[in-house]
Amino acid sequence: MSELSHVDESGAVRMVDVGSKPMSRRRATAAATVTMAEATAGRLRDLPKGDALATAQLAGIMAAKRTADLIPLCHPLPLSVVDVQLDVLGDRVEITATAETTAQTGVEMEALVAASVAALTVYDMAKAIDKEMAVTDVRLVEKTKEPT
Repeated sequence: MSELSHVDESGAVRMVDVGSKPMSRRRATAAATVTMAEATAGRLRDLPKGDALATAQLAGIMAAKRTADLIPLCHPLPLSVVDVQLDVLGDRVEITATAETTAQTGVEMEALVAASVAALTVYDMAKAIDKEMAVTDVRLVEKTKEPT
């Protein structure tokens, strides 16, 4: 089990000690997809709960800032920027979330949480008119680390 970063040699969970790691500029991009009927995609901005895309964008940004509260062993990070973009493409909404920080550990979980929560918010906003929607393909697209 030693290859799992959050599990020690005895199998117990632990928070990774990043105290001796140097500070570096870190960036991660994640994506998610919400598949739906084309008619649903066409109606997203006119839903009764308001502008679903702006709501989902804001929800993703807010969620990234709360990642350490949601994922038990994540370090709280000082995020310098979170960007969430939503694109309506025919029968789906493609979501891309990017998070950046200067810290001793990466921001991939923040980007993944942002993309996931934005996707779930789109789902919540449109569930009344489309029972066949699905949140799919939540994934890390890229992560980078540069010395400071």
